[in-house]
Amino acid sequence: MRYVRWIALAAVLVLVSSGAIYAQMREPTPTGGVVDTGAPRPVVDGNRIVDARDGLPWVPRGVNWSSFEYACAQGWGMSALDTTGDQDQYDREAEVIADWGVNTVRLPLNQDCWLGTRGAPVSDQFDERTPSDYRADVADFVSSLNRAGIVVVLDLHSRKRMGQPEFGNVAMPDSQSLTFWRSVARDYAHNPSVMFDAFNEPYSRYNPTGSKLVFDLTWKCWRDGGCQAPVEDDQTATQGRVTYTVQGMASVVAEIRDAGAAQPILLGGLDYSNDLSHWLQFAPDDDQLVASFHSYDFKDCASQKCWDEVIAPIADRVPVLTGELGADDPTGGYVSDYLAWADAHDIGSLFWVWADHPSDPMALVRNESGSPTAYGALARRYLREAANS
Repeated sequence: MRYVRWIALAAVLVLVSSGAIYAQMREPTPTGGVVDTGAPRPVVDGNRIVDARDGLPWVPRGVNWSSFEYACAQGWGMSALDTTGDQDQYDREAEVIADWGVNTVRLPLNQDCWLGTRGAPVSDQFDERTPSDYRADVADFVSSLNRAGIVVVLDLHSRKRMGQPEFGNVAMPDSQSLTFWRSVARDYAHNPSVMFDAFNEPYSRYNPTGSKLVFDLTWKCWRDGGCQAPVEDDQTATQGRVTYTVQGMASVVAEIRDAGAAQPILLGGLDYSNDLSHWLQFAPDDDQLVASFHSYDFKDCASQKCWDEVIAPIADRVPVLTGELGADDPTGGYVSDYLAWADAHDIGSLFWVWADHPSDPMALVRNESGSPTAYGALARRYLREAANS
């Protein structure tokens, strides 16, 4: 584990309703300086995220924008927009998202498409696609979102599936995940309006019948790595006979910092980022960490009792962000109940998912122009009210 190196740049005078207080703001100072993106500059300050531009508390609220994690592995484009070379299309998409009151967008990425490993990105018969193309498309959309006043969370979400066109999640980072983060962090170290999500959803694995635990992810391995996880992703049955050596969250954090990036890093817990029970005990040493909680009604921590007993004490110590929020029936009450609880604890939420997937009850939109589904209407109303409060 390594301590983050920060340079205190200035003492910022912050005015609040109870009077004037002084806050010592620390901004990241990566090699090459910090660019002015026009979007908030999130910095962890105790158990809050603040905007380094003015030192005021800033709560991330927004959506997950899905497709960078799978389109490039399916061979039909880099993202849902397939906009290689068309910045205007990303600009229009960012404007539509911003109109909902969004201040944060989480972008799930594909490790193999970024690195060019395991045959990714996949090209169709008409167009050759390269890792450089993929990285350029991601950069174009990040720039568009930032210009629209939106912070971006870059998330290591998936890899290209072995022998399959779809995407899949392995249980924990592997050695190439460190290469991925070294590259991503180097590319975005200068951008203060970007945060990093170290690994989407860590998990344990059972055999195909569910009768035997073949990989038990412990909190120690979550932090330190070294255990052996099945090579198969979570869309592929496994007996756990062929494994790889897990890289822990401490190594991922160190890789990002060693690449010169000082921005906040999100760390999801066990059980697909739904179990944060020992997050405080095992979090790596770093003063810019955010606990990422994935809240769904079909997971174990789906009651106010769990939120009060597990999530709230963490939020008293470090910022908590609901990196994904959804439900089997997202208009059935669970999402609204969670949002009310999260707001009372200054916990931001990112809705899953901004995608026009007709068969998915959690799809927020019906088309690229942002026409909302019933769930989308709920999300848009909440986001606009939060933005105007």
